[in-house]
Amino acid sequence: MAVATRGADVSALDRALGQECDDDELGGVFVTLTSDGVLRGCMGRLALTRGLRAAVAASALDAALDDPRFLPLTAGELPTIDIAVSVLAASRPIDGPDAFEPGLDGVIIERDGRRGLLLPEVATEFSWGAVQMFQAVCRKAGLPGDAWRDPRARLQAFRTCRFGGRATRPQ
Repeated sequence: MAVATRGADVSALDRALGQECDDDELGGVFVTLTSDGVLRGCMGRLALTRGLRAAVAASALDAALDDPRFLPLTAGELPTIDIAVSVLAASRPIDGPDAFEPGLDGVIIERDGRRGLLLPEVATEFSWGAVQMFQAVCRKAGLPGDAWRDPRARLQAFRTCRFGGRATRPQ
């Protein structure tokens, strides 16, 4: 975001991507923006069609400008924004909560053309167990909270490599 608005240096992103995440089996990327600990935007991709760096940049801009839950971020807000990049490992199919580790695994549900995703840190943030996480991801997808029990539901778990910090540095 700072790159887009101020021409900031991207070498820190390149270093973080190279040091923090093993790119052998990447599944996607999500960028989460918070202001004073309050969610301000979160957008991402489940597939890296243009490479990791491009996906991070596009997801950051989407989170800042296009998350339908929030008004677009303004340049004046940048000094208060913390950014977290979650690089997703390839997802794996699971049968239910017994194959899920809250706080370590994120979850994806797909059913009837609807899809929901929650990152692993959501369980930690809200002190949720596996069943609560499954209920929440169902509701996020616009499904009933128990839709994960439906045999037509496709459940997947994934782990992330997460890093981040303040969106801008003091000048």
